[in-house]
Amino acid sequence: MSLRRARSEDGRATLRLWLRLLTCTNLVESRIRTRLRQDFHTTLPRFDMLAQLDAAEDESGDGLTMSELSRRLMVTNGNVTGLATRLVREKLVTRTVSARDRRTLRLRLTPAGRRAMQAMAAEHRRWVEAMFSALSPVEGAELYRLIGKLKESVQEARP
Repeated sequence: MSLRRARSEDGRATLRLWLRLLTCTNLVESRIRTRLRQDFHTTLPRFDMLAQLDAAEDESGDGLTMSELSRRLMVTNGNVTGLATRLVREKLVTRTVSARDRRTLRLRLTPAGRRAMQAMAAEHRRWVEAMFSALSPVEGAELYRLIGKLKESVQEARP
């Protein structure tokens, strides 16, 4: 086999790998979206926001600003504002003025929000475990290591 053909085959294998990763990601996300809608009458963005607020309570207990949430969720401040408004209206989240900077609003889970998040998180964990159940613990650990290596490669690659 010529060097040029070998490079072409390597390129195809890389593209097939990328498409397989993308397909798996889309399948997992689609199933989680469906289960959240069916079991909890909620959306993935709502779940993600509640999960970030829950994690922040575990980290500092101080909640998160809209900008911090926007950065963690990788969405615009406008998306966070609209979602936060709905969650405040449903009494799952509170919005308060920051003690450090009166111009900044901080979001925190209410007790009802924390209960909702705990219920969803427990089911979410079971769904993910079921989807990954075909992998042995050793295979799961190896896949985790390899995807970590890929993540480093992507981060180091020139744009």
